[in-house]
Parts: sequence; structure tokens; C-alpha cells
Amino acid sequence: MKMKKKAITLSVGLLVMGSASFAQSLDDAKKAIDAEQYQKATTMLKALVGSQGKKGENYYYLGDVYLQRDYIDSARAAFTQGIAADPKNPLNYIGMGHADLASNNGASAKTNFDKAVEVASKKDYTPYLYIGKAYLDIDKPDFEAALPNLQKADELDDKDKDPETFVALGDFYALQRKNSEALQAYMRALSINPALYRSTVQIGRMYKESRAFSDAELELKNVIQADPNYGPAYREIAELYMQWANQEPQNFQTRAAEALTNYKKYLDLTDESFESKLRYAQFLFYARDFKTLADVSNELASVNQNDPKSLIVLRMRGYSAYENKDYANSLQYMNDFFAKVKDTSRIISDDYLYLGQSQLQNQQDSLGVKNIVKAVQMDSTKVTALADIAKSFYDAKNYEKAISTYDLVNTLNPNGQGSLYNYFYHALASYFHYAAGYRANTNPSKDILVKADSSLSKLAKLSPSTYDAYLWRGRVNNLLDSDTDPQGLKLPYYQQYVDSLEAHPDKQTDAAKRQMVEAYNQIAGFASYKNDKEKAKLFWDKTLAIDPQNATAAEGLKSLTAPAPKAPAKRK
Repeated sequence: MKMKKKAITLSVGLLVMGSASFAQSLDDAKKAIDAEQYQKATTMLKALVGSQGKKGENYYYLGDVYLQRDYIDSARAAFTQGIAADPKNPLNYIGMGHADLASNNGASAKTNFDKAVEVASKKDYTPYLYIGKAYLDIDKPDFEAALPNLQKADELDDKDKDPETFVALGDFYALQRKNSEALQAYMRALSINPALYRSTVQIGRMYKESRAFSDAELELKNVIQADPNYGPAYREIAELYMQWANQEPQNFQTRAAEALTNYKKYLDLTDESFESKLRYAQFLFYARDFKTLADVSNELASVNQNDPKSLIVLRMRGYSAYENKDYANSLQYMNDFFAKVKDTSRIISDDYLYLGQSQLQNQQDSLGVKNIVKAVQMDSTKVTALADIAKSFYDAKNYEKAISTYDLVNTLNPNGQGSLYNYFYHALASYFHYAAGYRANTNPSKDILVKADSSLSKLAKLSPSTYDAYLWRGRVNNLLDSDTDPQGLKLPYYQQYVDSLEAHPDKQTDAAKRQMVEAYNQIAGFASYKNDKEKAKLFWDKTLAIDPQNATAAEGLKSLTAPAPKAPAKRK
């Protein structure tokens, strides 16, 4: 079970027996839980367990706070003690079942849930409500198991005294993006208790996830106006502004600043525990405030070093160090992270990405590419990072590495974002790599050119208006052709290039005109080689119309009256 952002409501209105002072104390603890003040709630519940040791509710809520903080073993211990202290109370059996679900042990969970129903009163709706919520409050909600329990709770609470049943039903639908049904359930909860701010926050969350940002903002601001001290509303509006920022890149800085302001307010209103600061660190990463992230993660690293969540701190230190260009420390942190992580299911694509990028910055190219490929295999959107690496090899004129990296990029991302550039630079890297070997007489394989031509062909198919694809196909096929008996493999592509630009005078920039001259001269030179003087003159005249001083065209026209030339050279 991981720390979740769902924030499913925990403030269920149970009938608590005992003295007025005890009821108030437990109520305070539940309010602290609802406000996500988990450290405060833990302290209060430990005191209640000590003073009211026979009350099963105390143990249950203590265990549930541990679950929310991802301390499953501590949660089990609390639930076990609760069962021993109050074996007829169903809540701690449900807590054990919830812990089982968090540990992916569905069979044991059902056994515990069945025991909870067995010991409860036949008319008690709360076991079914809690069981339904447990099935929702896990990494992969079990909707099929949750619904009949929530429906049974609704049936038994036939007078609709407890709004939490409808909050849970709202969560059930909202998690499946069934917004109409979710909204109806949340509104029913609010009709019972208009001050149930969690429902309004959940409505705001629902609008946010549907990208109805203005509607979400209105709902959340209504909660803040009604209760300026209700922390979860600030967390949710911070996440709203962050998502809004990512949807509007032009307003990213403004929205991200609003997000951070509200998240800091959330921290001020909660207990600023290790867990809340850790969530803040993760939020800083998404807000791209890497300097502050470095400060916060370094502070967290100095406390709770044996906490299982210290791995997340190490991760954040690695990420922030890389983004702050502290590449040596980034590599150290990421290596430490991978050395210490035991549950490999906790590794995410960004972990491999930052490890790989750090390795590249520390001249560990092969390892770096290998790990970035792992990141892409986990999350295809990370392919842009691999493309950036390929381009960096290209810019450094390390064409061999650029080719091999672009091979991976184009295999993993044949038609996605940036694919046109990837095909183009793969072709150019291949062309220059072959040309260098050709000039050095190292007899490079023409398979390199075949791959270049294939990439340019794909580029032209995906984007016919990218005329440079035709120009470069002409250049590539010029090298592909025989040195001793050229067949004119270049001609169709040079011709397609000039035809395209002649049909679109608006595209004839100075650079394009220079390249048209190249194409005209290549077509004319081959025509002259084949003794097609009429065609040769036509295209050399076209060259001189653009560049009257062009020596190649001028000499070519003179040569038309001279003996037939030898086979044209590969390069000018």
C-alpha cells in the first residue's frame, strides 16, 4: 500500500459509548484524521488506548492512521491488540482485512471481513460500510467487491442517518469517472450534513480530474471560505493548480506558484510530520522547484534514516541533484537508491530515467542508455529523454552512438511525439558517419545508407511537406549509387525536391534556393554524363537564374560543346 492522494473519508460517524469526555476525545481524533493531521491523531489515539484499553474503536482508528501512513506492520499490531481487547467489536477485524488487501492477500482479507460481519449486530450497517471503503482504499480498488457492501450499508441505514455511506458511494463512482452518479451521492451526503467538507473537496477533485478546472476551483474555494483551517482543501487546490499549470504551459509559472503557496498553507494546517513534508517534496518535483526540493529532501535525509520511506527521500535527492546539475551527487544518490530498494515493484520509470541520465553525465554512456531504455519500456512518454540523448550524441558529432540511440528511439516511438525529428537526425547521423568513412577510405557498409534512406522515406510519408526529406534522400542515394557505373539513384529525389519548391515559391528561402541550386546541378550533371544535353542545359540555366555567378553551372554549359565527360564525382 502506498501513500495515496485519494484521501477517502475516514470520519465515519460511529455511535461511541462511554463518558462525554471520552466521546469528545475520540471525536477530536477523528477530526484530526479527517483534517489529515495524522501525527496529531496518532498521539491522541495512543493516549486513548492507554486510558480506555477495552475500547476497540481506539485501536481501530490508531491502526487505520498507520495504514494511511503506510506502516502496515504497525497497523496490524494495533488491530491485533484491538481484537484481544474487544473481540466482539467488528472494526479491528475489518482493519486486519484492510491490511491484508494492502499486502495483496485477498483471501485472508475476506476471512477477516466475514468474521467482522459475524460478530456484529445483524442490523449494524457500519461493518459493511467499512468493508466497502477498504476495498476502495487500496492501490487498485476492487469495485466489484466494494459495491455490494456499500449497498448493504445503505440498505441497513434505512433512515439515512450517516452521510458517510453516501460519501463512500460517491468515492466508488468518482474513482471510476462516473461523475454524474458520484455527484449525486456527494450531494446526498451534503443534504444530511452541509458541513461535511470532505464531500465538497471530493466534488472539487472530481471536477479537477475531468479538467473542469474553474468548477473545481469554485468548489474548493467555497470550502476554504467556509472553514479557512480545513487543510485538505488547500492540498486539493494546490494539486488543481499544478494540473492546471501543466495543461497551460504559457501560464505554468503563475499556476505553479499558486500551487506551492496553497501546499505550504496545507502544511501549516497539518502537523508538518515527516510524511507531510515528504509529500511536499514530491509536490515540489512536479512543480519543478528543484532548488527548494533539494533543501527539503536534504532536511528529510537527516531524520528518520531507518524509516522505509527514506528511500523516497533518496529518490528525491537524486532527482533534485540532477536537475540542479550536481551530476556526481545525483549518480551517488541514485546508485544508493537502487542498492537499498528491496521491493522492485516500487521502482518507477523516473528512477531508471534519472539513473541513466546521471550515468551519461558521468561518462557511463552504455549504462546510461540501457537504463533510459528501461524507463521508456515502463513509460513510453519517457522516449523524449532518449531522443534528447541521441541528439546530444549527434551534436557532439558522435554519429555512431547517435545512430544506435536513434535506432532504439525509432523502434520505441515510431509515430509519436518528436518522431519526425528523430527520423531526420537518424538519417543525417547515418549520412555523415558513412561520408566520413568514405572520405577516409575505410570502406564503410552501405547498410548505413540504406537505414538513412529508410528513415527519410518514413519522414516523407509522415510529413510530405517536409521537403528536406527529398533533398537528403537525393544526397544519400548519391552515395548509395555505384562509383563506376552510376544509375542516377539520386535523380527522383532531387527532382521531387525542386518540383515541390517550384510549386511553392513562398517556401523558397535563401537557404532553400541554395539547395535548389545543388539539386539543379546534380540533375544537370547526370544528364550531361548521359549525353542528354538538352536536359543538362535546362537545369543549369535554372541554376544560373538563381545564382548567375555559379561556377559549376557556367562550366557545365561550356562543357556541353566539349567531349562527353567521365562519370561525375560523388561529391562536389
